[in-house]
Amino acid sequence: MISNIIIFITVAVSILAFANRNIFDSLKFNAFLIKHSNQWYRSFSYGLIHADWIHLGINMYVLYSFGKIVEHFFQIYFPEKEIFYYILMYVSAIAFSVLPDIRKYKDIPQYNAVGASGAVSAVVFSSILFYPLGELYILFIPFAIPSFIFGGLYLLYSAYMSKKQSDNIGHSAHFVGAIFGFLFPVAFKPELFTNFISQIQSFFS
Repeated sequence: MISNIIIFITVAVSILAFANRNIFDSLKFNAFLIKHSNQWYRSFSYGLIHADWIHLGINMYVLYSFGKIVEHFFQIYFPEKEIFYYILMYVSAIAFSVLPDIRKYKDIPQYNAVGASGAVSAVVFSSILFYPLGELYILFIPFAIPSFIFGGLYLLYSAYMSKKQSDNIGHSAHFVGAIFGFLFPVAFKPELFTNFISQIQSFFS
């Protein structure tokens, strides 16, 4: 339910930004403006806009697919607080995922970024924490792999591409958002990590 609301808001704002460049420019992430003009809101607002329809569609599809899983487990482990915790995790992940970029690009006015990928990565990895043996399919791989293996490959890829810096994708935001989403539920209920390890051990036993 809450994922659908986030998707609706994000799609609506993104469409407005597609049609109005001033809206896009006022919301995009820019570490230089955050530091030198105190436009701290950009650490959050960039997650509401996207570069194009494909960027928007992929992020929202992934959020829809994994968000309902996380909402289900939040209802189990955080009854009566599940909506608050979910929103807190999502919004916090948007800000946390760009902390490395703020430090790296704070004096480079030309660097900009948009998209909810950091927060979506947080949702995906929160689902991996709860359900590490869930089966995921990756493009060009004709069989399903356990979600915890996908998670490990995703982190390695994101870390590698972040250092390589060969494209315009925010790989560091993906990496940080993923780690944040995994640790967020553990911070409130540490036994979730023990349960995560137990499920992985059962996979190899």
